[in-house]
Amino acid sequence: MFQMRKPTLLSLAVAASLLTACGSDDDKSSKVEIPQLSAASGVAYTGTCESLAGSLSFDNTTITSVETVAAGTLTVGGNPVAEHCRVVGSMYSRVSDVDGKSYAVGFEMRLPKDWNGRYYYQANGGLDGSLVTAQGALGGGPLNGALLMGFAVISSDAGHSPGLPTFGYDPQARLDYGYQAVAKLTPMAKSIIEQVYGKAPDRSYFGGCSNGGRHTMVAATRYADQYDGFLVGAPGYRLPKAAVANIAGAKLYATVPGTSTSDLSTAFTQTERAMVTAAIVEKCDALDGAEDGMVQDYRSCQTAFSLQTDVPTCEADRDGSCLTQAQKDVIAQIYAGPTTSDGTTIYSSFPYDHGLDGTGNASWEYSAPLTRDSGAVAMIFNAPPVDLQDFSIANFDGSAFVFDSDIDELTERTEQTSGIYTESAMSFMAPPSPENMTTMKNRGGKIMVYHGVSDQIFSINDTEAWFKALEQTTGDTDEFARFYAVPGMGHCSGGPATDQFDMLTSLVNWVEQGEQPEAIVATARGVGNAGGENTELPEDWAEDRSRPLCPYPSVATYKGTGDIELASSFECKE
Repeated sequence: MFQMRKPTLLSLAVAASLLTACGSDDDKSSKVEIPQLSAASGVAYTGTCESLAGSLSFDNTTITSVETVAAGTLTVGGNPVAEHCRVVGSMYSRVSDVDGKSYAVGFEMRLPKDWNGRYYYQANGGLDGSLVTAQGALGGGPLNGALLMGFAVISSDAGHSPGLPTFGYDPQARLDYGYQAVAKLTPMAKSIIEQVYGKAPDRSYFGGCSNGGRHTMVAATRYADQYDGFLVGAPGYRLPKAAVANIAGAKLYATVPGTSTSDLSTAFTQTERAMVTAAIVEKCDALDGAEDGMVQDYRSCQTAFSLQTDVPTCEADRDGSCLTQAQKDVIAQIYAGPTTSDGTTIYSSFPYDHGLDGTGNASWEYSAPLTRDSGAVAMIFNAPPVDLQDFSIANFDGSAFVFDSDIDELTERTEQTSGIYTESAMSFMAPPSPENMTTMKNRGGKIMVYHGVSDQIFSINDTEAWFKALEQTTGDTDEFARFYAVPGMGHCSGGPATDQFDMLTSLVNWVEQGEQPEAIVATARGVGNAGGENTELPEDWAEDRSRPLCPYPSVATYKGTGDIELASSFECKE
């Protein structure tokens, strides 16, 4: 085993600038004029969906079904989706010569009868592996979505089914999952659209959250010439590193005296998490001018709050009102970001936020390392993958893998190749040079990113570091990029947060009308919400509390007067 200090994201950005020497400096100083893209125009499809069954075609593609979906069959936030055609098919069907299993890039497309001239690639989360309904809905309990708005939408399994990590034994399935499925699906989808409506889409958009956010970041670098707008949620764009760091966190929790490896929550119980959350709120709530149970100024909170001094240290047994010093030491290490043996941060630090005790967050920290990250790291982000009898997940013990693994070795393997695995995990999973989005910027493309501050699997600190590097390397981010923090929100949705918002409309208006987005109004999902109730909301909040989501680096700040439940009582200030 070898050890070397891994470069940080910002140092890579600087190195990239030096390697390109004068060319990069000239590009930024000359400041290319960014074109304004024209608006899409719609067209109606007047034929029947079933008549398309024998006519749609594309190379290496099999169309298995075309059917009419009646108006109202699907709803988004209680709103009926209009009549449309559902096209199901697959591309590049094959049998693996590694594991003997069948693979194909499966997809479904939904094509509105009344089409608005736009195409939306719906990037899905997790390990993919299933055909999620292609409705293009984003945000907690969404009230809107691409299909509802009249987009043609595609959803894909990213080249494997089911969504088990065992697909990682097939080298091509790894590459499809990482980035190549998009390259195969995009020209096919645009061709199908042209065959149905008589013209290709005027404007193309790409969006997703979590692994879907990673897919979108990858597309914004690899396929920036094929899409005009990118909507990125909680981007796990360095997913292999995040997965290893989460495993390292589990191993740290297991060192707390009295902790059971079969129940890591005993290291930091829900009662103790609530106690720490209350301490965070006490120190940081008023930083934004309003004592409302929300920490809007989460960056200032990281210096205002101290785990060591603001949380009582137990002088006797744990009773939920204090933490032992051993607990504090471990929690501090995890939030600072787990490291390799030489002190190099594996992935990122995490902020202390008022959603720390969210039930979803505990699941990500305690269960996910054993049930999700272990399989992904062992079989997909590892070259070669671990030996596994019959390539069956039933023969894999995630707990044993986590607690028997060497973190240094797992970290190194995310950047290694081996034999038939010719691309490392960080090569096929991460966007190449994510801080360089010059192609997208110079052709008039736009990117909007949102991230929950209380996300415990992909850190908003990592997204913030990327955004800073984007300004340093690509420059002029005001002209093409926005980054929004969602205080209190966990992974993609939930938590004590105003997590219901529509950024797709703002993205379309920016791309096609030049209307630069500023604050986005977000709403809590209380009892009776059309998009579904968020049961993690505090009882003293209004059911429809609203807040502005502010573009980085500004913060939602109370104006000093006005109803504290309304977004209009707050303004975005730096």
